[in-house]
Amino acid sequence: MQKRAEIVASGLVQGVGFRYFVLRNAQGLGLKGYVKNLFSGEVLTVAEGETALIEDLFKKIKIGPSHASVNNCTIVWDEFKNEFKTFEVRF
Repeated sequence: MQKRAEIVASGLVQGVGFRYFVLRNAQGLGLKGYVKNLFSGEVLTVAEGETALIEDLFKKIKIGPSHASVNNCTIVWDEFKNEFKTFEVRF
């Protein structure tokens, strides 16, 4: 089933290659959406695709790249909106 999710990761998640880690993993899973840094110091990921694939991405985000330290990670599910053509880093 197609779903949409907003994932917010906090901790040491900026300045450590986190967005590009998410980009590579999301593209590898065939998901669409974007990832961006928030002014709060957190990283927001919006992903659309198969529920199981988004859950796989969520598991990877909770761990993060080697130089990151994820303290907290939340996921909020929403209806699939078919809003995106690709997965990208937004600034």
